[in-house]
Amino acid sequence: MRLLITGGSGFIGTNLVAQSLARGDEVLNLDATAPLNPAHHALWRKMNILDAVRLTGAVRDFRPEWVVHLAARTDCDEHTTVEQGYSVNTAGVSHVLGAIRATPGIERVIITSSQYVCGPGYVPQHDEDYAPHTIYGQSKVVTEQLTRQSGWEGCWTLIRPTNIWGPWHLRYRQEAWRVISKGLYLHPAGAPVMRAYGYVGNIIHYIQRILEAPRGQVDRRTLYLSDPPADIYQWANAFALELTGRPARKVPRWILRGIGYMGDGITRLGLQFPLTSSRYRSMTSDYVVSMDATYRLLGLPPISLEEGVRETVRWLEGYPRATPASGVPENEVGK
Repeated sequence: MRLLITGGSGFIGTNLVAQSLARGDEVLNLDATAPLNPAHHALWRKMNILDAVRLTGAVRDFRPEWVVHLAARTDCDEHTTVEQGYSVNTAGVSHVLGAIRATPGIERVIITSSQYVCGPGYVPQHDEDYAPHTIYGQSKVVTEQLTRQSGWEGCWTLIRPTNIWGPWHLRYRQEAWRVISKGLYLHPAGAPVMRAYGYVGNIIHYIQRILEAPRGQVDRRTLYLSDPPADIYQWANAFALELTGRPARKVPRWILRGIGYMGDGITRLGLQFPLTSSRYRSMTSDYVVSMDATYRLLGLPPISLEEGVRETVRWLEGYPRATPASGVPENEVGK
């Protein structure tokens, strides 16, 4: 199939490009930045999705059958506005949808939203029941609203990835996995902290299942993409065992809270510190979404936590070693 990916240079996009090439798809990546994987450079066309004219021309020239829209601003900046800071998630999405409407032959479209359209602890009663707790989340509400209002008659699906991890996640490589590998990670003791984490290989599996499913099953559906919600300690401990051979240490929460306040002071001086009060609150807050609809439709995720951790650690050990000319990362060859 002819697959167009916006944002194929990023973390999820890099994994999607690799798996799509392995399947034999013809791929074009439209992204404002160069691919994380140098082997994907030939598939990349530099594109700012805020440039509606160039974007529409590029989509029409490629004539895709499938489109997966991943391009977005994904950080959480509370010192801006949806209109000014997150225009890629609003005006950019409008331009992508306009390019899709202007291009004949497109059969399937996936538009990427986020679990952040509803904040922690809020249980939506239906797909358009929103409760964002960040400006980023507000911008993704607009992403969904624009998709539903687009008027395109083809088959589209909205996906809401949760906290996704795996190979090519460079921020986790610099932060969480670096701290764990040095034996410095401290986990809050006490009650389990339940979170929805998703291995990127499972998310790519679901994206491909959505593209291939009968239209009636996925058309105009909104689906969370994640592994089953679990105690976050299981994730951290799996990486600690793989990276250091020792379990992750648990410490009383009051100690972590104090370290977080100390981290606040250090970061105000312009220095980096692995734990702040904001990060402490995140470490001790549940953030669970219901995966029932996704699992009923698409099945359980095929890759276990342990398998995902091993794949990720192999990537960490090899990065930034060059990947094969095929563009398929070494740890995915033969799959």
